[in-house]
Amino acid sequence: MDLYRQQLDDVPFTKLCGGNQQEGEMESCVLIAPIPGVDDAYAVRDSKNPDAGTLRFTGAELRATGMTTI
Repeated sequence: MDLYRQQLDDVPFTKLCGGNQQEGEMESCVLIAPIPGVDDAYAVRDSKNPDAGTLRFTGAELRATGMTTI
C-alpha cells in the first residue's frame, strides 16, 4: 500500500520527545499520528518545523529504528 496516497486532513498529531542529541537542555521531538485507514502506519513531522513536510512509515520501520512509543 502506498502510504503517501492516504489523506492526513484533520489528523491530530502527538508530540514525542526523547533521544536528546542536541547541546544544552533542548529535547529532540517529533510529531506523530496514525495514518487513517491503514493498520500500524504513521505520519511523522519535525516538531520545530512541521510545515517542512511529512514522512510516513510502517510501525515495523519505526520499531526497527528503536522507537518503542508509538
